[in-house]
Amino acid sequence: MRLTYRHATIEDLDRIVAIYNTTIAGRMVTADTEPVTVESRLNWFHAHDADRRPLWMIEDAGINIGWMSFQSFYGRPAYNGTVEVSIYLDETARGKGYGGEILRYAISVSPNFKIDTLLGFIFAHNIPSLKLFEKIGFQEWAHLPDIALMDGARRSLKILGYKI
Repeated sequence: MRLTYRHATIEDLDRIVAIYNTTIAGRMVTADTEPVTVESRLNWFHAHDADRRPLWMIEDAGINIGWMSFQSFYGRPAYNGTVEVSIYLDETARGKGYGGEILRYAISVSPNFKIDTLLGFIFAHNIPSLKLFEKIGFQEWAHLPDIALMDGARRSLKILGYKI
């Protein structure tokens, strides 16, 4: 596996949204309950910048398999070194070991962006993602019980952290 990472451009937003929307129906990855539109993600896209809070497209042998982003945590200056890492893979790329490689990449490049803490926000029922993050060295730092309501079911959120 030889993954390449490049900064996303506005032309990638259709692909980013398409991948993201494939995760909604499973109720495992995102708290969105309906598909999002490209237009609704424009502000989110523009909040990322290559120098501070990048958004990467990920390729394997020249084929896009997904995307990853760093997003500011809580928006206060004292937290500038802390980001949420998000990874979304194309349906054909899931379960093939890409996640661990991508998380290791996120850890390795964090110092380039003055990041010393990575956070993962993961539903407590998303056992595969929890196991992946823990395998890479993330630890559970918080458990927020029953804070999401999806399809009449309460869901808990775990926050996993990694100190660089």
